[in-house]
Parts: sequence; C-alpha cells; structure tokens
Amino acid sequence: MNQKVLIVDDEESIVTLLQYNIEKAGFQTDIAYTGLEGLEKAVTYDFDIIVLDLMLPELEGTEVCKQIRQRQVETPILMLTAKDDEFDKVLGLELGADDYLTKPFSPKEVVARIKAILRRTNKQQPTFESPVFRIAELTIYPEQYEAVIRDETLSFTRKEFELLLYLAKHKGKVLSRDQLLSAVWNYDFVGDTRIVDVHVSHLRDKIEPDTKHPIYIKTIRGLGYKMEDPS
Repeated sequence: MNQKVLIVDDEESIVTLLQYNIEKAGFQTDIAYTGLEGLEKAVTYDFDIIVLDLMLPELEGTEVCKQIRQRQVETPILMLTAKDDEFDKVLGLELGADDYLTKPFSPKEVVARIKAILRRTNKQQPTFESPVFRIAELTIYPEQYEAVIRDETLSFTRKEFELLLYLAKHKGKVLSRDQLLSAVWNYDFVGDTRIVDVHVSHLRDKIEPDTKHPIYIKTIRGLGYKMEDPS
C-alpha cells in the first residue's frame, strides 16, 4: 500500500500543485483546507506524514502542530511557512514539527523532504539488538523511544529524543551546533543554530537536576555541546 500524505493548506493552487507532484511520486493524498479540518483528520486517521501550512483559517498551523503532539500523535510533520522569519521556524520545530520549508518552494523539494523524513522515520523503527544507553542516573531506550531518570519516565518530541540519543552515542565528544543540525535534522539550517540551543534547553529541563548548572549536557563555549557522565 502506498504511503499516505495529509496536505493541510488553504490555497487551492498550492494544494493542486502539491497533490499532483506528491501523487506522481507514488504517494496517496488527503486534503484539508482549514486548521480545524486538518487537526481532526490528523488525529482521526493514519497518515505517514503531514504537510502543514503555517497560516491557516480557523486554527493556525503552529496550534495544529501543538495539538497533534499533545494528543500523542507522532506522525511526522513538514511545516510550510511564507514567513522567512527565524522565530517562526524555531517555534514550529519547537512545537514538534520535523522539518520546514519556506515559500516559495519547488514541488520537487517538497517531495524530496517528504522522502527524507520518511527515511529517517523508518530508521527509527525498533531493531532486535538496539542497545540501551546508561549515563549515571539516565537510561535511554532507543526501541521504546523513551528515557528514564531517577525512576521517572520522560517524554520527548521526536527531535528532542533524536538529539538526546545522538549526544549519548557520542558521549565525551564535543559536537558543534552544525554537526548536530546535520546529524539530527539531516540537512543544513544556514544560520539557524538557535534550533539546537532551543532543543538542548528542553532536554536540560527534563534531565538536569539544576538547569543553571548542567551535569549531563555541557556547553563548550565557542564550540558546541558535550554529553558527560557526572558519575
């Protein structure tokens, strides 16, 4: 069965263009023209990925994204924005989007991003011998997509967990923001390294005993971040 894409956009010309090119690439599609309709479909039906416009009637794309994640729906989200504004990009990713594209964009680029996100998602499926990472009181379970610290099970957005896991796999190594962007987001965000800082801040809120004096994820001034074992 072909993978299914939900397109949420209120501009009919863009929807027609996206639908044609996405279906030409071998996917099935469904359409929603408002934020509320998109949210209802996203939480009711199974999709492999959601293409979500930022500016929508009834409910903005950022709120749709937020509510999708609050309802524990982990379908990957590719956000479309007409605003070439770093805050919007960071906010979208912060709320749980997996990727974004700024309008105007080429349909081929949308299809390429969809395929890239789905490849990453498929790689995240459980494997029989997936290792468990233990760092002091923190235990990371890649198969379950969760971590436990001090007997508390933590919840993460997809990108928060990927970032935590990548840092854990490279424990003791200083990783630049550009390295983390390339490894976790799988492409370059030119000038958008603040996205890494936002996600590191969220991870610290969840795993650090004192966020002002982190013991797990250390900032290496002028270089990047490093995961350390405080024990």
